[in-house]
Amino acid sequence: MPVNRTLNGKAPEPKQVFVTGITGKQGGAIARLLLERGHGVQGLTRKPDGPAAQELRRLGAVIRAGDLEEPESLRKAAEGADAALVVATPFERGPEAETKDATNAMDAALAASVPHIVYSSVSDADRKTGIPHFDSKAKAEHHLERLGVDHTIVAPVFFMDNFTSPYMAPGLAKGVLAMALPGTRQLQGVAVRDLARFATLALEHPKEFRGKRVNIAGDDLPPNDIAAAIGAAAGRKIGFQQVPLEQVRQQSEDSAKMFEWFDRVGYGADIPALRREYPEVGWLGYRDWAAQQAWATILAPSSAARR
Repeated sequence: MPVNRTLNGKAPEPKQVFVTGITGKQGGAIARLLLERGHGVQGLTRKPDGPAAQELRRLGAVIRAGDLEEPESLRKAAEGADAALVVATPFERGPEAETKDATNAMDAALAASVPHIVYSSVSDADRKTGIPHFDSKAKAEHHLERLGVDHTIVAPVFFMDNFTSPYMAPGLAKGVLAMALPGTRQLQGVAVRDLARFATLALEHPKEFRGKRVNIAGDDLPPNDIAAAIGAAAGRKIGFQQVPLEQVRQQSEDSAKMFEWFDRVGYGADIPALRREYPEVGWLGYRDWAAQQAWATILAPSSAARR
């Protein structure tokens, strides 16, 4: 029997959702969509008075001060929730800390009797990639599976939104998309918007998504075509430039291993199946995503330098 899922209008059964990383790109996008759909959101941040936290508070979220390194603050922040969305990143303190942050949040949700945990991991982390920040998420996935609580693992591929980040926007502003990949090597991508929409489906339909691990992606294009798509949307010529892998390795062994894996193996999300089974997400392709970005602002010299 088909499941009656929709992301149009308000959710039929409002929930209270605990969101970690609520002021980050992923957690913030999911929190805003949950609030828009009539759910309650409670989140934890080390910067409760920062602009991102203030904006979410204005939208109706309950923002609590705390840290993923502090289990007691996590447990208190999770109390009363119907579901938890766990997001952790390796970018501030490394992959080992990321695993610990994620497992702390999972343990806190369990201690607070939260019945359903959705974990945002990374596509193909379960394939023993050897990439440190993939393996850190795989360890968190294994921990979640051992807890015995109802759970869902949402595993996104490369974020399309990375192209507007501080390490890529300045190059685009100069007319160059630079990556450590051959220009013809396919790269699966997903919009943060679509991660938020898929995670929201999982949070709203826990029985349907119980025990599932889903790699999610919206498109699969090579860098040459991604550069062309961004250029067309931005109304300027943008070309692709392959960065030597050793140059990346000098800055980050983790990133170098990731790009090596992209070229040698690559993500394995089943895009046709995702579009067929979850059409309500409205999956964006690279060209669709690029057309929705404010490139005039993103690529303005002063703006690109700050991003």
